[in-house]
Amino acid sequence: MVKFKIEWSIEARLDLLDILDFYISRNKSAAYSKKLYSKIHKSTRLIVKQPYIGTQTGIETVRALITGDYQIIYEILDKKIYISMIWDCRRDPEDKIIDTRVKK
Repeated sequence: MVKFKIEWSIEARLDLLDILDFYISRNKSAAYSKKLYSKIHKSTRLIVKQPYIGTQTGIETVRALITGDYQIIYEILDKKIYISMIWDCRRDPEDKIIDTRVKK
């Protein structure tokens, strides 16, 4: 069995931080952000164990796993899961161009 390693893109890290900061600011508390972080972290651990669990996209190696209101967009490479984006499904897709190509 292949052991996968997770690698986060800078954009995905910033997406997650922006989401968590938004809820801290809106709720004046970190409680919800901690729960959301835990949920996303648990989903990434699931992806490592079952990399093909996400819905396949138009690109063969790219998949998306829905976690609550968010999609974790990731690419399966040799022995690596590359998380390229965390997308809020409630956002207008025109707000951001989705570029799921791996930066090497």
